[in-house]
Amino acid sequence: MLLEGKKILVTGVITDQSIAFSVARVAQEQGAEIVLTAYPRPTLVERIAKRLPKQAPVIPLDVTNAEELAGIADKVREHLPTLDGIVHSIGFAPQTALGGNFLETKWEDVAAAVHASTYSYKSLATALLPLMKPGGSIVGLTFDATVAYPVYDWMGVAKAGLESASRYLAQYLGPQGIRSNLVSAGPLRSMAAKSIPGFEKFEESWANRAPLGWELTNAEPAAKAVVALLSDWFPATTGEIVHVDGGYHAMAG
Repeated sequence: MLLEGKKILVTGVITDQSIAFSVARVAQEQGAEIVLTAYPRPTLVERIAKRLPKQAPVIPLDVTNAEELAGIADKVREHLPTLDGIVHSIGFAPQTALGGNFLETKWEDVAAAVHASTYSYKSLATALLPLMKPGGSIVGLTFDATVAYPVYDWMGVAKAGLESASRYLAQYLGPQGIRSNLVSAGPLRSMAAKSIPGFEKFEESWANRAPLGWELTNAEPAAKAVVALLSDWFPATTGEIVHVDGGYHAMAG
């Protein structure tokens, strides 16, 4: 099994349709011990966790709260002594930062999107660094930020920042033997997607352009890529973005 004996923290489980839930499930199937974090409703995540092959502990965590980040390592230690991997599946933007409002969005709303979706990747990693061992892996989820998409607006900018932050994290954590990589998944009909006005525009283009096709309700391909990057099978890969999008990113428009 790819993750036999590994200890992994997974953020971002909201429903059993989310990529994070699929990551937790596949990781457990591959031998990992899992801890989940939850925000804003830990009781909801605890119910969802019961649907995993093995129920995982759930720790409340708001990644934009410095006090909670400062205490997260100690809370994880109550369940796992160390960590081999961290999965960052967190993104948030106010409604005013999405849906075609790019030119009108106020800085305060942009800042909220960047804090939750970009800076949290670094802050989560550094908060948990005391638990990480050489050979460890941090994996985040992005949505290809090399181009502009309709309605994605400032979340697209935040994802571009996330992709850059991952490269810098790879640079600064590499000497400690810790990798940082991202998986760029195609669009999925998740709770996060439902919050984006005009999301159906993504669906239309992916169905027509991805050479392998794309299932909007299947998070497992992205989850398998995350698990592979958490494993020891990519020991010299860091600062990378792995596309799991049916090949959409490689096709001309």
